[in-house]
Amino acid sequence: MVITCPKCSKENQDHYKFCLGCGAELPRDVSPKKFAPGTPPHGVPAASRSNNYGDEPTAIGTGAQKGPALAPPRASQPPAVQPPALVDPAAFAAPIRGEDTATSRKAAAAAGAAAPSTAAAGAGTVVCPQCQEPNPPSNKFCALCGFKLVKPANLSVQPPPPVVSTSGAANVVLTALRADGTEAGSYTLPANPTTIGRDSGAIFGGDSYLSPRHATFSIKGGRLFVKDESSLNGVYRRLRRDTPVQLDNGDVFRIGQELVRLESLAPAPATPDGVERLGSPSKGYVARLALIIGRDATGNAFPVPDTGLHLGRERGDILFPEDGYVSGLHCQISVQGGRLSLTDLGSSNGTFLRVLGETEITGGDILLMGQQLFRVTV
Repeated sequence: MVITCPKCSKENQDHYKFCLGCGAELPRDVSPKKFAPGTPPHGVPAASRSNNYGDEPTAIGTGAQKGPALAPPRASQPPAVQPPALVDPAAFAAPIRGEDTATSRKAAAAAGAAAPSTAAAGAGTVVCPQCQEPNPPSNKFCALCGFKLVKPANLSVQPPPPVVSTSGAANVVLTALRADGTEAGSYTLPANPTTIGRDSGAIFGGDSYLSPRHATFSIKGGRLFVKDESSLNGVYRRLRRDTPVQLDNGDVFRIGQELVRLESLAPAPATPDGVERLGSPSKGYVARLALIIGRDATGNAFPVPDTGLHLGRERGDILFPEDGYVSGLHCQISVQGGRLSLTDLGSSNGTFLRVLGETEITGGDILLMGQQLFRVTV
């Protein structure tokens, strides 16, 4: 029996409390379950068994009370159904010479308790750091408490990065990714250089946010580069987690569905006749973040103090509570030595910085072009 997650439609086993795909709490079936086939019918006494110590039989579930043995059922009565054993038979084994009965029972109980733990913690399982529940390696969230699992680090030696051929681009592949991370198709660069866009067809043809000639990929000196061909919506590269990237005046980055442009707050020079320009003081602020709401249109703007700030959906200095693609704490703008930098703080959907000019990319990079994500494979 499985439980289908109402949020992401992933099927989960019926004893899981949280979805393995998205971590949402699963609905529980409150209807009474049917009795197992081995359950004795109403009115038939439970079967008994000997304790192997010469005592009188003790009915299962009645503790150590003694009494006369149960008489065999009459011919007119249905035979008693033997229920599943509720006591480990190892607990009734004869004690080993030199050990008393209590010691033997404790050892048997300890062995029985250790067996499932050993099996559960076998190779390939991921132990939840919050509740210590073993989970299969395919689980993203703990089946017992819903805690997000961290896969164990792969200690195997990683192969050296591949060398890009300079004669052609046959070993460079762009793979389109769906919103859930699955692959939607791939495109192998046929030549060096190769310009892709909406006119290229294949996986690019159905995206109306792609320009006819959107970006050019080229290989120079064994290194792969991408260049924005003055496209309307640009080419964005996903930042690596916890890795600061320098920002300059006019740089545009994207978090969730928000397009943000950095604008420096340089003091306005005086006019030739010496008149100072009137305006609000900006002491303590080094730049501002302007939201791009359309072509050549700017919405709200937020000043950036010299101490930096954080952006997110629930926590931070600038919040986007209605954007479900923005993480609770998404990214950070920091200021050091008069220079500004942007850092992704482990967001779910990433922080993307717009590519200016010709930029080097490597295998594994994620590019945002139009409304599609592409993984670069070299």
